[in-house]
Amino acid sequence: MWRRAYLFLVLVRLYFALSPSYLHPDENFQGPEVIAGQIFSYPVRLTWEFTSDSPVRSVFPLWPVYGLPMLLLRWLWIGNGNDGEIPPIAVFWTLRVLMFVLSFVLEDWALHELVSSPRHRRVAVLLVASSYVTWTYQTHTFSNSIETLAVAWSLVLIDRIVENKQRSSAFASAILAFVVVFGIFNRITFPAFLIIPGLRMIPHFVKKPFALLAAILSALLTTFIAVYLDTKFYTDHSVTWSYLFSHPTITPLNNLSYNLNSSNLATHGLHPWYQHTLINLPQLLGPAAFLLFLRPHLSLRLYSAISGVFVLSIFQHQEARFLLPTIPLILSSVQLPKNQTYLRIWAGLWILFNLFFGLLMGVYHQGGIVPTQVFLSKQPDATHAIWWKTYSPPIWLLNGKNEVLQTYDIMGMKGPSMLRELSALATCHNPSTNTTAYLDESGGTYLIAPFSATFLDQYVAAEEPQLRFQEVWKYKQHLNLDDLDFGDDGFWATIERVIGRRGLIAWRVTKECAEK
Repeated sequence: MWRRAYLFLVLVRLYFALSPSYLHPDENFQGPEVIAGQIFSYPVRLTWEFTSDSPVRSVFPLWPVYGLPMLLLRWLWIGNGNDGEIPPIAVFWTLRVLMFVLSFVLEDWALHELVSSPRHRRVAVLLVASSYVTWTYQTHTFSNSIETLAVAWSLVLIDRIVENKQRSSAFASAILAFVVVFGIFNRITFPAFLIIPGLRMIPHFVKKPFALLAAILSALLTTFIAVYLDTKFYTDHSVTWSYLFSHPTITPLNNLSYNLNSSNLATHGLHPWYQHTLINLPQLLGPAAFLLFLRPHLSLRLYSAISGVFVLSIFQHQEARFLLPTIPLILSSVQLPKNQTYLRIWAGLWILFNLFFGLLMGVYHQGGIVPTQVFLSKQPDATHAIWWKTYSPPIWLLNGKNEVLQTYDIMGMKGPSMLRELSALATCHNPSTNTTAYLDESGGTYLIAPFSATFLDQYVAAEEPQLRFQEVWKYKQHLNLDDLDFGDDGFWATIERVIGRRGLIAWRVTKECAEK
């Protein structure tokens, strides 16, 4: 029975992996967009993390995770006789399938190794497989999703090394060192999850110094490769040996220095020290949070999660996705209620919680951004695209259209200011143009905004407008949760507006121009 349930949950995970929800801009701008700009001819937009004088993001972990699949995909594309670059949307879906496979294979495999009891293992695997976090966050291209796999397999390798009393485990120690360095260059928070499990390695290395030597050599070699790749990426000229050792780009140190400065974190939002424990964990775990406090199964996995939450709580900027590595560790360290009545109640709450957040985050959350970018890439007249009240769109999905299409990201701009910006960019209205003839024009301005933005209603429906709005595209499965104005509209009115008027619309905007 549990096998059928598990296979069904794998299909659910695949469904959400292939849904175009957009959880956070970082899932594109901290990974795929960077490497796509290196491998393909797509013009891309690098964020401040890659363009500052002291860059804080490493490209080293991006190459094996995203670069190799892209290179393989391009090789297959060219090998099949196709001309030109592969469409970026094909790369996008390939990476989503890749993240699904990594989650399905590596995460679930790690759980099988970490949980020794067969009965407890079945429960742990089903809990993780039925979590909306696994369905959504773990199938998206987040550095946090990669960190989750690195933490899990570090724990697996530590277990293998410590339990192998017969051999020195030099090879396993070298692999562990590689994973640890990889994890640090991926996210500097990575060591927080290995503080307690890493203590188990001390007696082993004392007894078997050859394993320690293998780990040190592997760590040094991996660090050298990572620093070289980063230095080469962030340097305009060729990197010589002397330049590498005199001007190395060590992104983890830059990242740590940046995050230790509270004024830097203030630009991203400051949170109280209890944000992770009292708000973010319950948001990710739902009913399982009660089991964590009431019926914990004490294990090294749980201690790893606790140490991670403790260290992450020291930093004042705390987003829920930072805790992704803790979710499989915690869900595999809880015990279900023994009373059958309580178990049924808890199971019902668990199913409802994950169905709700799965659909919300996996389907509707900013779900129209990716399809709209694909739509814009096929509009021959599009030269300006203004995105209002949405997340930043990934411009690498424009399939080369971004060479002529200028994207304006004005997410938080007030309505009147947005209209002034739109008016300055709008092309002149041509009365003789029918509903589709505009595609033959040399230029066109598009406004992309959620249907829930009621500010636009009076201008879209105006009888004698200065700006004319022609709706040319709408994607219904889009919710803008950043447009919740409870203070202005009230609770229920806001919910009715955001949910009842869900969808993302692209208007082609023209203006009345004085005749010469």
